[in-house]
Amino acid sequence: MSDTQETCVGEALTLADLADALLAEARTRHAHRAGKTILTGPSMRATLIALAEKAELAEHEAPPAATLQVLSGEVELTAGADRLTVVGGQITAIPSRRHALVARTDAVVLLTVALH
Repeated sequence: MSDTQETCVGEALTLADLADALLAEARTRHAHRAGKTILTGPSMRATLIALAEKAELAEHEAPPAATLQVLSGEVELTAGADRLTVVGGQITAIPSRRHALVARTDAVVLLTVALH
């Protein structure tokens, strides 16, 4: 996940082409996922993650604060016994406890994380 871009006012990124390329890459990878950090700064990071159907991000610790925006497809976010289905066009807060993510269909998500 190199080539991150630190932006300032007036700059913008178009996600559609990058999302398509990452999803194509995810389909060829053993883990069936691919990601790219697209923006970074002193207090936050935004990462585009493509997941082929049934790919997962195994249970892991939560960052200080984060959001998950689904750009396309459908994912299931789990934290303990709690489950939430999130579909393209929806955004949710990441729980502040251990959680996991599974792609119910091919999906592309934007993960925005507070670093402090």
